[in-house]
Amino acid sequence: MGSNLFVPAALGFSGALIAGAALAQTAPPAAAPASPYPPTATIANGYPGVGPADNKLRVTTLPNGKKIHVLPATLETTQWGWFDNAQAPVLRVNSGDTIALETMMHSHNQVVPGTTIEQIKKLRTDFPGRGPHTLTGPIYIEEAQPGDVLKVTLNKIVPRAYATNFNVPGMFGQFPSVYQDGQVKYLYLDLDKMQTEFLPGIVLPLKPFPGTLAVARKEPGRYSSVPPGEFAGNMDIRDFVAGTSLYVPVHVPGALLWTGDSHAGQGNGEINLTAIETAYRELNLTVEVIKGKPLDFPRIETPKSWITMGFDQDLNNAWAQAKAQTVKFLAEQRNVPADQAEKLMAGVSDCRVSQVVNVKKGIHCLNPKNARDKEDMERPTKETAKYYVSHVKDADLNKAMNDASMGMIKLLESEKKIARLDAYGLASVAMDCRVGAVSDTEKNVHCLMPKSIWVAKR
Repeated sequence: MGSNLFVPAALGFSGALIAGAALAQTAPPAAAPASPYPPTATIANGYPGVGPADNKLRVTTLPNGKKIHVLPATLETTQWGWFDNAQAPVLRVNSGDTIALETMMHSHNQVVPGTTIEQIKKLRTDFPGRGPHTLTGPIYIEEAQPGDVLKVTLNKIVPRAYATNFNVPGMFGQFPSVYQDGQVKYLYLDLDKMQTEFLPGIVLPLKPFPGTLAVARKEPGRYSSVPPGEFAGNMDIRDFVAGTSLYVPVHVPGALLWTGDSHAGQGNGEINLTAIETAYRELNLTVEVIKGKPLDFPRIETPKSWITMGFDQDLNNAWAQAKAQTVKFLAEQRNVPADQAEKLMAGVSDCRVSQVVNVKKGIHCLNPKNARDKEDMERPTKETAKYYVSHVKDADLNKAMNDASMGMIKLLESEKKIARLDAYGLASVAMDCRVGAVSDTEKNVHCLMPKSIWVAKR
């Protein structure tokens, strides 16, 4: 690749975006299952009996003179479980524009307080191959062309007042054969205190982020919303919060931007399949097209770090891709050879297991812009004053992650006297699984549970 991307010289030890190996995608299904809902994106052709929508009525001028596009989440502006390059755009904007959009709960708002776990399972079994996510979009960015980079900055996130966490009985998640029984929990989100009580005496901080934010991939056809890839998608990276930016390569004219799978918080691992699943009353974001600085894999910029990532069905391969992306990033950032960058990675890069439930598992690495801003690099092997700890080392990273996760669940059951399904859910929304030392013969996973979430009982 030619020049560094997005590296302000004044930042010193700051980030760069660099190209990485493209990740092959799962072939799209031959045909989509029938839906009980009206065809999506009919807004492009007008509402039956009413006439076409007027996009000019979606633009508001703010007191500062800037314009913002407002995009409600309706059956006409959302899709359930599929991306499709042929989908008619529901909104057209220019580079530099801001959009305030809404999102829905899973399955076109069918998973809401009162929906049973049996009904949730039926929504999955009746529509095989389809993801659960309701996706707002696609949004067409006028200047975006293949080879460009789309920068999406998250300005503000306002969740609904409720959320859910569930595991589908005998299906999905990290341990479907172990948990043949399912459970759904509905949670009240205290948006004043930015917290939710998961169980009596266990209070979780809210850190909202979009589990899915995607552009269209280059291959045509309809494809599931579940696996992430070079188009970003269902990354489930919990550090992608308000104040951060995603940089993603553009594959088709207009980029075609979707978002959904809205979270109020999540553990690193998301092991029972779900996070603190909610919908957004407002996801406020700004889009910018960057030309002449190619990129072929997503990157996330936070105020203090650049995040590199890798995805694969095998966690060992996801680690290898995340490592390759990180080494290349550090080599370009520091202008050093790859072997030196690899040594540097061990000291500055904080790598964590994003999720293990999206067909393609994910690992992401936080790379500080300045050495003094390193993330929490702690990798304890036993309980500390701050954390309950489950540590496992194995030659297979998949097994290390499985055993460390189950070790934490069993710890919650035995030492904290939490019921088994509640322990599974709590681990999914609050456990922080970190990749430790890795060699050809030994890979370490450290799963941490913060003690700070235990408060005085009501």
